Amino acid sequence: MGFLLQITTGDSNAVTTAAETVTDPTPHVETSMNIIDLAIKGGWTMIPTGLMSLVAIYLIIERIIAIAKAKREDSNFMNNIKDFIHSGKIDAALALCRSTNTPIARMLEKGIGRIGHSLEDINRAVENRAKLELYGLERNLSILATIAGAAPLMGLIGTVTGMVRTFFGIASSGRGVEIATLAGGVYEAMIATVAGLIVGIIAYVGYNLLVSRVEKVVYKMELRSVEFIEILQTPVK
Repeated sequence: MGFLLQITTGDSNAVTTAAETVTDPTPHVETSMNIIDLAIKGGWTMIPTGLMSLVAIYLIIERIIAIAKAKREDSNFMNNIKDFIHSGKIDAALALCRSTNTPIARMLEKGIGRIGHSLEDINRAVENRAKLELYGLERNLSILATIAGAAPLMGLIGTVTGMVRTFFGIASSGRGVEIATLAGGVYEAMIATVAGLIVGIIAYVGYNLLVSRVEKVVYKMELRSVEFIEILQTPVK
């Protein structure tokens, strides 16, 4: 009887030891990823999407700085122009415009240079210069608008191609649908869509912000051109 108890105890200890040495068969599941890992798993469409994001950010910052410079104006600028013109100091008025690096100053410089011609001719010269300045203010905004529309579509392409690869892999394996494989392929494909939407939103918001700022500059240019024509029409006292 004692011999049987020793055998049973020995078997129990062996089972316990074997159970302790067995490794956990559960596969390791990655629960977190950094931005670089996500970008790599997003597929080839992440490359053009990343380039578009860099271009969009650069254009937004560059245009904000350029438009901010264009909006700057000395509060006494128009009063000085008026005094110079009424005093017959056309050269001084031109010098003031040339030393002031703003669209309004360059626009009025063209008008002042045409003094002596008809008001219609002066007004045409001012309008033509204003169009050139507007073109300069809106430079590259069309690229930003294109990125706002193209980035989400690029993300959609990445999602579609990712899903195609996923289902092709399932069909080729011959093992049927495995939840882990399907879920992994789906979230990897969706990364491209998320990236495209983020870039598209940034470009869209930036585009509308810049357009609104350009409109404010254009409004100020129109106001100053009207004031300039009124200065020319006002009789000298």
